[in-house]
Amino acid sequence: MIKSLSIHVFGRVHGVGFRYHARNMAEENGIRGFVRNDPDGSVYIEAEGEENQLEILTDWCRHGPKWASVDSIEIKSIDPRNYRDFSVK
Repeated sequence: MIKSLSIHVFGRVHGVGFRYHARNMAEENGIRGFVRNDPDGSVYIEAEGEENQLEILTDWCRHGPKWASVDSIEIKSIDPRNYRDFSVK
């Protein structure tokens, strides 16, 4: 069953390739949605996929790429948006 999540990642996550690594992780796992930098220094992700696929992405978000320093993440269920691919905004 397809689920949709919003994932908000806080910490040192700008300027470390977080969005591009998140896109690669999403594409490798068949996840659709998007990732963007937010003005407050966080990264915001909307992701759709099977529950096990989303677990892989959310687990990865807890640490991010090696240059990132993740302080916390917030995960919420959201209504499906029916994304066709995964993009970096």
